[in-house]
Amino acid sequence: MKQDIFPAIRLTLVNLILVSVLYPLLIWGFAQFIGPAQGRAELVYHNGQAVGAALVGQNFSEDRYFWGRPSAVDYNAAGSAGSNKGPSNPDYLALVQSRIDSFLVHNPQVAKKDIPAELVTASGSGLDPDISPSAAKIQVARISAARGIQAQQLEQLVEQHTQQPLLGLFGPKKVNVLTLNLALDQIK
Repeated sequence: MKQDIFPAIRLTLVNLILVSVLYPLLIWGFAQFIGPAQGRAELVYHNGQAVGAALVGQNFSEDRYFWGRPSAVDYNAAGSAGSNKGPSNPDYLALVQSRIDSFLVHNPQVAKKDIPAELVTASGSGLDPDISPSAAKIQVARISAARGIQAQQLEQLVEQHTQQPLLGLFGPKKVNVLTLNLALDQIK
């Protein structure tokens, strides 16, 4: 038994040091020296005042703004989480249907089949700050009517705020809803 237990204890201690000390230090070092904003929140400023974080979604529900993804945690960054309800859960299906119904009321020119899923389903974290360019463009008619801005000008704004995939390869094109809405407020 001694020949089995001592190697197991040594292996446990080595793994404990690797996983609990060295790996977190490596990730922390990466964030400090290579990561964006040195691992700190990337705050978004408007008129010299912080209005949000670039990586945390916010609730925009007025017709005059682009809407982001719904949040399972009511956009509370202190409690990031998904709903943990599967696609066959009746409560979840009812919630998604109510989001679809609400979207259609505010966007009557859109057919139900054309609504991007991200506009009626929450992300895994419940805090996704981005939507796809198509999810932004499908809202242009509503915002155009609410603000009296030509749809073409709004579509150009979406294009200007579309971020390309990392290195042109990794991830989809995306639009940060907070920065898009801040730019939208600058249009006279």
